[in-house]
Amino acid sequence: MTNTTATTTDQPILEIENLSISFFTRLREIPAVMDFSCKVMPGEAMGLVGESGCGKSTVALAVMRDLGRNGAIVGGRIKFKGRDLTEMSEDGLRKIRGSEIAMIYQEPMASLNPAMKIGAQLAEVPMIHQNMNRDAAMALARTVVEDVRLPDPDRILNAYPHQLSGGQQQRIVIAMALMSKPALLILDEPTTALDVTVEAGIVDLVKELGRKYGTSLLFISHNLGLILDVCDRICVMYSGEAVETGAVTEVFDSMRHPYAQALFRSIPLPGADKNTRPLVSIPGNFPLPHERPQGCNFGPRCDYFVAGRCDLCDLPMIRLDGSDRHATRCLRHDEIDWAAKETLAETIAPLPPGPIVLNCVDLKKYYEVSANAILGGGEKRVVKANETLTFHAREGETLAIVGESGCGKSTLAKVLLGLETATEGKITLFGEDIQDTPIENRKTRTVADVQMVFQNPFDTLNPSMSVGRQIIRALEVFGQGADGVERHARMLELLDLVKLPRSFAERMPRQLSGGQKQRVGIARAFAGGAKVVVADEPVSALDVSVQAAVTDLLMEIQRKNRTTLLFISHDLSIVRYLSDRVMVMYLGHVVEMGTTDQVFAPPYHPYTEALLSAVPVADTRVVKKRIVLEGDIPSAMNPPSGCPFQTRCRWKSEVEGHLCDTALPPLQELADGHQIRCHLTRDILEKMDPVFTIAAE
Repeated sequence: MTNTTATTTDQPILEIENLSISFFTRLREIPAVMDFSCKVMPGEAMGLVGESGCGKSTVALAVMRDLGRNGAIVGGRIKFKGRDLTEMSEDGLRKIRGSEIAMIYQEPMASLNPAMKIGAQLAEVPMIHQNMNRDAAMALARTVVEDVRLPDPDRILNAYPHQLSGGQQQRIVIAMALMSKPALLILDEPTTALDVTVEAGIVDLVKELGRKYGTSLLFISHNLGLILDVCDRICVMYSGEAVETGAVTEVFDSMRHPYAQALFRSIPLPGADKNTRPLVSIPGNFPLPHERPQGCNFGPRCDYFVAGRCDLCDLPMIRLDGSDRHATRCLRHDEIDWAAKETLAETIAPLPPGPIVLNCVDLKKYYEVSANAILGGGEKRVVKANETLTFHAREGETLAIVGESGCGKSTLAKVLLGLETATEGKITLFGEDIQDTPIENRKTRTVADVQMVFQNPFDTLNPSMSVGRQIIRALEVFGQGADGVERHARMLELLDLVKLPRSFAERMPRQLSGGQKQRVGIARAFAGGAKVVVADEPVSALDVSVQAAVTDLLMEIQRKNRTTLLFISHDLSIVRYLSDRVMVMYLGHVVEMGTTDQVFAPPYHPYTEALLSAVPVADTRVVKKRIVLEGDIPSAMNPPSGCPFQTRCRWKSEVEGHLCDTALPPLQELADGHQIRCHLTRDILEKMDPVFTIAAE
């Protein structure tokens, strides 16, 4: 967390008092935020957390006074350094935006001009806000690029945005925001689209620069682990209201609102296990703004709700005695036994794995591209997306495939589904060779047996077709059911399978939440009786509370149908919770493979160690080793010689000579089923310390 320099006598940098925001449509006024208050002191980092639609980003846009034509502040005040922003003129706001208050958005390319070089875009900020001459502005730009730890600043300044990786683009956006040394920096999900290793570097960078420039932070995220890493204070929002606020450690360890408690129970903290300690998802659905209940907004989903008390009137924030600005919006906060052990979901016997259903041997997938990809021609170059992959998956097993973007996970998925064919190697599915057969030439049964659940449920459904019709269409393609009556009955059974009401068959995709859309995608994947399901980041686009429900749904369907699940993810918390075995990929190679317990405990491959270290953990008891990888993952078109990880490995000096630079490491069998591709000797590997330890209470 940041080093807070604030004292109780300091004037707040940002003070929001009883803020209410509405959006106006032709039909009605939609209240988005109600009675919201928070305070950010100098040098302090405040975290805003909550589900999608709770109002986090709306609050940030209100601070920037950028609510669009339909949005308006209908009550309360926003004071910045004592000045009321709600009463300030456009000219006054223009002088503050970008200079004293800056904002970093989730998608870096939304803030960068694709037609301008990076140096020119950075120099614009002090030239506009401080009337700085161009030479001085370019010199400042170079200094700030060095501050955000980008290599070769001169090359970066002369590059266009598309020539940088996602992590580099986000660092440039941070540099741009800091050019004028703002007093307040607002970060709206700044790392959501990034790999965990890049995220770790960005988080450390934000904390370091916050201290260097004395900048206060308003950090918006749904990731509670990130909030614990970055912030001093936290404000939990639900359905447009702040429901709990206080010091991060105080809220994490002594939460006093049922929604905050429910959030923590729905994320896979250390110790959670899909069989012995399943996650507890939040029942019901998030209310729409114009359908909020009377009284407590969380009431219909709350385990402690009391009719006649919690639903009588709007609830105020209640200051808790003997605490550091800790407050809750719960009438029963002093009646609930917060120390009581949670009621665990039903313990389930582990599913014993069956015979091998999918087997890959020395699988390679190369792409040939021309040097001039736009106009064609020029020397041909080879992209080595997958390099000699050998693994198997058993019936009823969950095999997790993890690694950074560009490591070859999604390419492997495309080859398994027949969207691509293998360059070399062998893939057998139930004994049938499928490596050379594209999907259009595969048997209908083979296509039905291997299905995929995609990352973004919004892009995988036909917006003009009802939910029921989309599932029936899949049944028709897979040849299920003798006629329309049988297919309609099967469609209703599939809705039951994914725990959606049968009435949803008549709904259009736009009428569903993100979690409901993902359930429809899962129903469609199982329409043909899939035996192997490739789930490519299936919960990363969902709120943490919905993630728990969808994850447990996949596990339940797997147990019922003995489905083999290939779970592709960069979220190692989810992977640890649900996987039986883990395959770690780096630059097209498998660098480690083993059971979940083997991979998550030393000895590690050095890359696995760095991946685990980068995972944010929302538990104050966990002590974590911090390993931030330097540099970006190399290009698969020009991979390094020798070990693919040697350009970023902190253990390289432990290997004698230049072996890491010249030779591909051998595959070492450390234990039954536990393999590591590394030049480190067994003695060195076995001396590795755990990445996670839990402090004694």
